[in-house]
Amino acid sequence: MRVALLTREFPPEVYGGAGVHVAELAAALARLVTVEVHCFGAPRASDLVAGAYQPWAALGSANGVFGVLSVDLAMAAALGGSAAGAGSAAGAGSAAGSPDGPPALAHSHTWYANLAGHLSKLRWDIPHVVTTHSLEPLRPWKVEQLGGGYAVSSWCEQTALEAADGVIAVSGAMRTDVLTCYPSVSPERVEVVHNGIDTDRWRPEPRTDVLESYGLDPREPMVVFVGRVTRQKGLPYLLAAAPQLDRRAQLVCCAGAPDTPELAAEVAALVRSARAAGVKLTWIEGQLPQRDVAQLLTHATVFVCPSIYEPFGLVNLEAMACGTAVVASAVGGIREVVVDGVTGLLVPVETVGESAADPERFASGLAERIGALVADPTLAERLGEAGRQRAVEHFSWSAVAERTAAVYRRLTS
Repeated sequence: MRVALLTREFPPEVYGGAGVHVAELAAALARLVTVEVHCFGAPRASDLVAGAYQPWAALGSANGVFGVLSVDLAMAAALGGSAAGAGSAAGAGSAAGSPDGPPALAHSHTWYANLAGHLSKLRWDIPHVVTTHSLEPLRPWKVEQLGGGYAVSSWCEQTALEAADGVIAVSGAMRTDVLTCYPSVSPERVEVVHNGIDTDRWRPEPRTDVLESYGLDPREPMVVFVGRVTRQKGLPYLLAAAPQLDRRAQLVCCAGAPDTPELAAEVAALVRSARAAGVKLTWIEGQLPQRDVAQLLTHATVFVCPSIYEPFGLVNLEAMACGTAVVASAVGGIREVVVDGVTGLLVPVETVGESAADPERFASGLAERIGALVADPTLAERLGEAGRQRAVEHFSWSAVAERTAAVYRRLTS
């Protein structure tokens, strides 16, 4: 069986959990089916990539969502074969396509590629599978990020999901969200296939060179955050909690680029306030190599995930695989990954739109649970060991690929 994976992200252009998911899934699936990846961006030096696409240059400085739609059109055309994929639109990028005609099935990831999958279903008469990593109606803060483009991204997602032959949810919570947000989607079409992790790559990293390069002391307690600076990830709540932490604790924030200038200013003010209060805060900007992140996670006393919306929360699983205890908000799929009191500690939080309903209470809850593990390193170590065991036993990519291929076989038989 030949399958087309449609995605915005693919190595080396990966910036979030969905991109990690697609990269790992493609490699594991390639042992079971023939995989052709179609992605955004520059050409890739990968045998799995059949096409890489740039937004049409003719769109100029238009809202970025129109560039996304142009890539979706190029992707859908390319699935028909090499001739169909050789469009002449300026800036389209490489689109080698396949000499064998359309694949047996298209599988899209995130709203960026969902419309490409839907158009492929219509044009080439093939099944379309959507994996839901998040849902646009549950991310209202994207209005701030995308402007009018948010209405278009929501339309792309809704159109694709409601017409998809199969929907894969990365957690039980995600499945519930799909059926709640899109009630016209039949429950029989939505299946849970949890995210996975490569526990050979994500494992305890005993070296300390990365820590030392940032002036961190591996002998002192360390609290680590890894994530994008977006409303979803809840970094402001952790920064608000920071002054309540033991002064011995080193707070390390590995943060991506902020979604908006307003959020950047808000976070910068919280960083200044925390430092003024005596918090030993190290800010690491940009995307670090995987080995560097693994080393920081390994030596952390606790990893913190203060998200207010998280369909799965792959970064928690990465921390667990490195043998680190997790403190995380009790939202979405996090509750299916982190076992409260066994692999980490969960913090209850009620949300209203893009915010915690009671920000001070949530921040205090984070500080209390982080403090409990900083004060009891034996407990933190025990939770970390249990987390590593859970990651190995329950979340291998080979199992994820097998379950995904079973969905493919069912829809093409």
